[in-house]
Amino acid sequence: MIRIGNIIFEDFPLLLAPMEDVSDPPFRKVCKQNGADMMYTEFISTEGLIRDADKSLKKLDIYDYERPVGIQIYGDKIDVMRRGAEIAANSNPDVLDINYGCPVKNVACKGAGAGLLQDLPKMQKITEEIVKAVAPLPVTVKTRLGWDANSINVMEAVLRLQDIGVQAITIHARTRAQMYKGQADWTYIRQIKENPEVKIPIFGNGDIDSPQKALEYKEKYLPDGIMIGRASIGYPWIFNEIKHYLKTGILLPPPSIKTRVEICKKHLAFSIDWKGEVLGVLEMRRHYANYFKNIPNIKPYRTKLVTENNTSALFDILDEIAEKEDVLLVS
Repeated sequence: MIRIGNIIFEDFPLLLAPMEDVSDPPFRKVCKQNGADMMYTEFISTEGLIRDADKSLKKLDIYDYERPVGIQIYGDKIDVMRRGAEIAANSNPDVLDINYGCPVKNVACKGAGAGLLQDLPKMQKITEEIVKAVAPLPVTVKTRLGWDANSINVMEAVLRLQDIGVQAITIHARTRAQMYKGQADWTYIRQIKENPEVKIPIFGNGDIDSPQKALEYKEKYLPDGIMIGRASIGYPWIFNEIKHYLKTGILLPPPSIKTRVEICKKHLAFSIDWKGEVLGVLEMRRHYANYFKNIPNIKPYRTKLVTENNTSALFDILDEIAEKEDVLLVS
């Protein structure tokens, strides 16, 4: 049993990662419907929150159907982070998560995200202020191994954060310097789990893209749960596939084209409902390639999907894809 505040997971939990421009309410909804146990919003700028920026405030939208859900924030200024955390807490998430792992230049090199791995005392101070400000709301953290291979300090970060009241930590098992390249090194996650001083749940993140790998990493590195990011984009059923394999050792068959179309249509409908027709149609385009990945003859339909602006026409194209399943699969 895994506990974070009042949240209890009876089994090994699978979490949806907070991904910029991906982990919005429509995507979270299809992931929830396909087995995700807990999800996080896209990361939200605390500077944006305290300035009432529309883009940041919109990201605070959460819904009862997706609970338990966490709001993730980032920033580099102690006072701004505290005030932003208070604003986020008013949206009534189940947890508040702090991003200490984002590696992109305009975040990390400005001292936010993974940049704070270069200043653990400041990371600790920011976190301490947030824990106090939003209590009794549980605070969690997502971070990385360190800034680069020569400064891996995740163990120290975990112990500092645990001591000031953080209730769970997700570790993306790469350094900031690696960005999203190279192999994630989960041996550090096992070292942390084997440290008797570590009492809080530790979730692993990085490179999990199949049920087989999820089981291998669960048994080899001992995480309390797994967070899945890029492998879920356009493939939300990966959560149920992993759950089934962990319980039975049997792989579920891959989703049929009809299943892919069914979930894609739901995603599109949710996107339009939340964002409006114009933006909902436009931003859905980033998902089609993944929904129909590795289908031999899909290219002409994919081209239509990413160029069509009419909602009814898009649903017609998706229906046609489902109807022509046998033809599309002939290589």
